[in-house]
Amino acid sequence: MTKPILDVKNMNKDFQVKSRTALFRKPAPVRVLNDISFELFEGETLSIVGESGCGKTTLGRCIVRGMDPSSGSVTYHTEDGQKIDFLKLKGKQSKVFRKNIQMIFQDPYSSLSPRMSVFDIISEPLIANFKLSKTEIEEKVTAIAEKSGLNVNYLRRYPHAFSGGQRQRIAIARALIMQPRLIVCDEAVSALDVSIQAQIINLLKDLQEQFQITYIFISHDLSIVQNISDRVAVMHLGRIVELASTENLFGQPKHPYTEALMSAVPQPDPEMKKSRIILEGEVPNPANPPSGCHFHPRCAYKTDKCVQQVPELRKVDDNHFAACHYAEQLNLRGVNNESANHI
Repeated sequence: MTKPILDVKNMNKDFQVKSRTALFRKPAPVRVLNDISFELFEGETLSIVGESGCGKTTLGRCIVRGMDPSSGSVTYHTEDGQKIDFLKLKGKQSKVFRKNIQMIFQDPYSSLSPRMSVFDIISEPLIANFKLSKTEIEEKVTAIAEKSGLNVNYLRRYPHAFSGGQRQRIAIARALIMQPRLIVCDEAVSALDVSIQAQIINLLKDLQEQFQITYIFISHDLSIVQNISDRVAVMHLGRIVELASTENLFGQPKHPYTEALMSAVPQPDPEMKKSRIILEGEVPNPANPPSGCHFHPRCAYKTDKCVQQVPELRKVDDNHFAACHYAEQLNLRGVNNESANHI
């Protein structure tokens, strides 16, 4: 295992939500991130998956300081071994280290300013952080545009002249121009056609190998996650319920929620028939979460213990963590496995 680059500890995020029924009632806090902890290792791709509203994007934005968490810490490990509390950086110190962690957003149409040329979009971070001559800026922008698969003859054009895939390449170039060590990809290919998705995924892989970049890849598409990830964290209602290597998670999940997600992954072999697990009931409301395990109202394996006690994320196998009381007893089916045992 390589050395860590990021250490997230006990991160919580609350939003204040006004009551729709009581006009003068004070806003009540709704917890959208609940005690999130994980280590990220240098050069790996850690994917974060889960249903819409589980807190994936909020987690990514808290890590890059797009928003401030309510509590917790994000420790950034520098190349020379320093440990920096990333959330407490201010002023000049913040400017020094924040360029090492960049983000690629979901929508390539709204994340680029329509009033700026592609050259200006890519060069803006350089101008804001470094004192470079026009020649140096032009050389760096041209070089990174070529590596991102852009035609350098079109750099003076505006975003509206480009397709969705080309716009996402512009967003990648903008993130890459700072030579970051870590990039958070927030649903970076979900708005693109399937054929374009494959091109962008291959580009991200090539750039990772060339520049030794670490990725946090946020997605709801498990087929893409299986292709790009080294490890996967599964989130449900603001909590990480399972964390393991891609091979272990897709082959033998340890949490019933992960099993349900795996059943939805399409098979490349059309002759292979697989029954999908349909979760009954409604997705729990974060403002009024269920007691005990938050997944128990929709879980086929629940017992009274699940209703009463909140399971902790714990190690159940080599580098395999799960927040389920019965992770060791259950034999859950993975992507290519149809067998499963009830308690």
